[in-house]
Amino acid sequence: MRPRLPFLAVLAVALALANATTAAQPAPPSAAAPITDDMPLPDYLGLLTQISPAAHEGARAYLLAFQQRCGRAMQTAELRRAMSDGEGDPVLMGMIRASHLKDTAALSQFGQRVACVRRSPR
Repeated sequence: MRPRLPFLAVLAVALALANATTAAQPAPPSAAAPITDDMPLPDYLGLLTQISPAAHEGARAYLLAFQQRCGRAMQTAELRRAMSDGEGDPVLMGMIRASHLKDTAALSQFGQRVACVRRSPR
């Protein structure tokens, strides 16, 4: 069994770079800034594909589960936060891991746990 740390470390660094804004844009005034989409979802998913096919597949499964459970499409910024806040949304991270392992049963189980309301960080 290969260690997960290198995969997660590479994923975290790549996502941090993808989430970075250009130097010309000022930083938001607070961490409670409203969610805004500054990147189209297909572009963000394209970046995930370049980083890790499993991250892309897990994110797409997460988006589909969110749509089915919550009755609306997830915004790019919401997915970005689910990826990057703290250690990431545990359901999303589980779906990425299940995609990596090709574990369709786990992917389905995680899909049933997708939350429609974002929980505050602990």
